[in-house]
Amino acid sequence: MGSHRRAAPSGFDRGASAAVGFLSVAAAALGAVPADAAPSDDTRAKVDRLYEQAEKATEAYNEADERADELRDEVGTVRDRIARQQQRINSMRESLGSLAGAQYRSGGIDPSLALLFSDDPDDYLDHASRLDRLTAHQAGELRELQGAMRELAQDREEAADKLRELDRSRKAVAAHKKTVEQKLATARRLLNSLPDAERDAYERASRSGRPGMPDLGSATAASGRGSAAVAAARSALGKPYVWGSNGPSGFDCSGLMQWSYAQAGVSLPRTSQAQRYAGRQVPLSEARPGDLVIYRGDASHVGMYMGNGQVIHAPYPGAPVRYDPVGMMPVSSVTRV
Repeated sequence: MGSHRRAAPSGFDRGASAAVGFLSVAAAALGAVPADAAPSDDTRAKVDRLYEQAEKATEAYNEADERADELRDEVGTVRDRIARQQQRINSMRESLGSLAGAQYRSGGIDPSLALLFSDDPDDYLDHASRLDRLTAHQAGELRELQGAMRELAQDREEAADKLRELDRSRKAVAAHKKTVEQKLATARRLLNSLPDAERDAYERASRSGRPGMPDLGSATAASGRGSAAVAAARSALGKPYVWGSNGPSGFDCSGLMQWSYAQAGVSLPRTSQAQRYAGRQVPLSEARPGDLVIYRGDASHVGMYMGNGQVIHAPYPGAPVRYDPVGMMPVSSVTRV
């Protein structure tokens, strides 16, 4: 009998076979294994990651919300300026209208004044050379009106730009809010998938924080305002984490810092990213009570140094304002306000 030797697979075939094999294993790992076979440690790690992602989205929400507030104020200011400018223009038009009426009664109205009251005031500006037909006083009044009308047009354009930006900012607020809520809902579903005993232990640890009052040592704040902020932060111990809130009944991480320094008469920016630059950078080894400790490379978390290697912060949903070791996560910078 003739033998039929199977051809050796080519390099491409071997790679394709390996890829198919890998995908099959991956599919089995993701789809075939029952959910309850996944290690609970992995579930808790996923919950922690979701909380971290939610916190990043919260800071983005805070930034967009703060910008929306600023834009609302700016739009109001521009609108007030437009109203005053329009009132001024109306008054000037009325004055020049009286002049036109007098000219008409005395034998006709000057063409320059006729242009002034046309539907398109730009017609007047395009024919400004006719000003030499008026007296010097009248020409001065018309030039003043010309400037006022240009200012009004610029203000209206500025208001329109700000309104468009405000609309974009409102949409960003809504998008970040949706992201936060989705992350937190997913985290809650994962927690609910844990066995009752493990879920209770996780939430009990989150609610209670660290047992007892830590030894904060004898270090003092670098300034009176730092000392006042420390006292305010201590008064918030045990208050719940509430994303997007800056007190006084609940806080997110940057909201706690902003509120604490507000009690000391200092206005901090709303987000942890902006708070990083709210003062002078100091090394962690030189941190003193009241300094802001910024975490992660993207500055998405912040706490207040309290002394002896401890910070006070608002950790995440379900965990109240509490003390934790300063090294609980990677420190990116320390800011002295």
